[in-house]
Amino acid sequence: MSVLNDPVLERMLARLHARSSGQLDEMRSYFTNQGDERQADNDGRRRKFLSDKMVSLDRDKAEFCYQLCRATNARSIVEVGTSFGVSTLYLAAAIRDNVRSDHSSGRVIGTEYEPLKAAAARKNVAEAGLSEFIELREGDLRETLRRIDVKIDFVLVDIWIEMARSAIELIFPHLRSGASVVCDNTGQFRSDYQDYFQFIHDPKHGFRTMTLPFEGGLELSVKAECTAGWK
Repeated sequence: MSVLNDPVLERMLARLHARSSGQLDEMRSYFTNQGDERQADNDGRRRKFLSDKMVSLDRDKAEFCYQLCRATNARSIVEVGTSFGVSTLYLAAAIRDNVRSDHSSGRVIGTEYEPLKAAAARKNVAEAGLSEFIELREGDLRETLRRIDVKIDFVLVDIWIEMARSAIELIFPHLRSGASVVCDNTGQFRSDYQDYFQFIHDPKHGFRTMTLPFEGGLELSVKAECTAGWK
């Protein structure tokens, strides 16, 4: 039995993952010729090149996120970096499956800067029949994530490294106790995530964190209650 137990959605995701994998050689070649992909995109060339690239979360990581959301009965999720909506489908499927038991509601709040990617994500979500579980916000996350009106159970951070700290700062006040935050590639680019880790490791924020041994590393941080003496 598959993780999702949804053959139609699984076939769609297999197609999307294959398309994403098919772009890897082109992306590696680009970044080899252009230099370090983590450098600031001052002239917009990186953004233009990546505007039609899927850059989706690896299948095993996405399946892990689905399982974690199911295990924690997540109903409110924030996805930082929707791209073409591949990982969004796993998160929305988790909410769909969680709310079936009591006919309640839930949603994924996604955010995507690139209009073409946002349009593609909406198309994929509609094809999967999961639109009712997703609210996709288009634009700069420093604006789109300013308004969050629910307590958040789960967060997926799969965005440009330099934006990760801004995202977690905006989301943090809305995290419930026990909420999980997953951030991609924290092993491979650990030094570049310095600002993000400064926030996560600050005792007053009450996180417990560990780097899981997926390719590139996957950071799992759980927001615990602050202990006595913390403010």
